[in-house]
Amino acid sequence: MSIRAGFLGTGSCLPEKEVTNFDLEKIVDTNDEWIRTRTGISSRRIADDQTATSDLAYGASLKAMEAAGVTAEELDMIIVATITPDNSFPSTACTLQDKLGAVNASAFDVSAACSGFVYASTVAMQFVESGAAKNILVVGAETLSKILDFTDRNTCVLFGDGAGAAIIGPVESGGIVAMELGAKGSGGKFLSQPAGGSRMPATKETVDNRLHYIKMDGSEVFKFAVRIMASSSQKVIEKAGWNMDELDYLVPHQANIRIINSAGKKLKLPADRVHVNLDKFGNTSAGSVPIALDEAVRSGKIKKGDKVVLVAFGGGLTWGALAVEF
Repeated sequence: MSIRAGFLGTGSCLPEKEVTNFDLEKIVDTNDEWIRTRTGISSRRIADDQTATSDLAYGASLKAMEAAGVTAEELDMIIVATITPDNSFPSTACTLQDKLGAVNASAFDVSAACSGFVYASTVAMQFVESGAAKNILVVGAETLSKILDFTDRNTCVLFGDGAGAAIIGPVESGGIVAMELGAKGSGGKFLSQPAGGSRMPATKETVDNRLHYIKMDGSEVFKFAVRIMASSSQKVIEKAGWNMDELDYLVPHQANIRIINSAGKKLKLPADRVHVNLDKFGNTSAGSVPIALDEAVRSGKIKKGDKVVLVAFGGGLTWGALAVEF
């Protein structure tokens, strides 16, 4: 009998500090109306100087493990999706393994920017369905504020910090029915962190030229996102063998309200069946989808038997979607 992988429990963790659009008005040339009308964002959470990505991942993981009824010793694998790791190495997943005391788990990171949680979940699915692992902790976690240029009003207003987590394991019914992943490496230049890697190691010049911060061509990323969010959702629904009107809920990457609304419209979903928390948390990259998923599950919006699509796009450029029956 074949094994089907599914979500056994979810959790999320956000920094306490809230930074509103009005707070940003004081440090950069922008205003609340401009940000809200163009993005849908009103506030975001920002980690303090002592908080690293693994700290937020730890908080989210504890909640996911509790929800799933899984102990640290029962974890077979830990996958952390992030573009803001604690260190280049060791991986944030290894740091998290140590924090949790998950001594029986292998651990590694996945780098697919905002699509990271979807990518990592598909990896976990393969291990579970092959029988190679039973309980896998998948985390999307970011402290993007650490690489934001707060003199650049086009990027600093968009992003926030946070982490979401899920335990993926065998389920008797439902589970992850289909997946859709893709990448367009030629678009990598539109969303990147230029310096800090082997191509452009850190020097006084790279620091002075502010090349260790996020750089984005907003118009190019927007055009890509509007197209790919809807098309990847439609493809994964087809792969799942569902009719479009069978879809109960959409959990999209929280990047821009206009992108989310466009995807919902193309999928013919009313607004109350599309989860949005962008206004409160901004774009948390790999943390975005799992934080939204955890909110939707814990609030009762997603119920047992619901057919749900998780969809994201991100730097790379990358995209991914999962069709899940809860």
